[in-house]
Amino acid sequence: MTITLNHTIVPARNKEAAARLFAQIFGLDFEGGSDHFAPVRVNSTLTFLFDDSASFQSCHYAFHVSDAEFDAILHRVQDAGVAYGSAPWNIDDGMLNDWNGGRGVYFKNPDGHVLELMTAPR
Repeated sequence: MTITLNHTIVPARNKEAAARLFAQIFGLDFEGGSDHFAPVRVNSTLTFLFDDSASFQSCHYAFHVSDAEFDAILHRVQDAGVAYGSAPWNIDDGMLNDWNGGRGVYFKNPDGHVLELMTAPR
């Protein structure tokens, strides 16, 4: 069986600002909002559809990336002044983890969603 996640809706206080920041940090393109969503294509099979919402719980989004992508994204996180850390419970310790033989890091976006990067999948 082949199952591919095609899209997911990401709640935000300001969908276009959230989409723009996500695209900037991840080195992706944001081409503007559509009728209802502010879409950011993550890769050929996955799109994040940012949507305005007045109330929502924070979510966790984890990304398996190459070493080069990890370095580039982490550099943009640091340049943006976003706190980062080695674990969900240490999200601002300024350190990385080495779980599963790779590197990992966690950070929050302005809406409180936790974003995780890992170079070795779980």
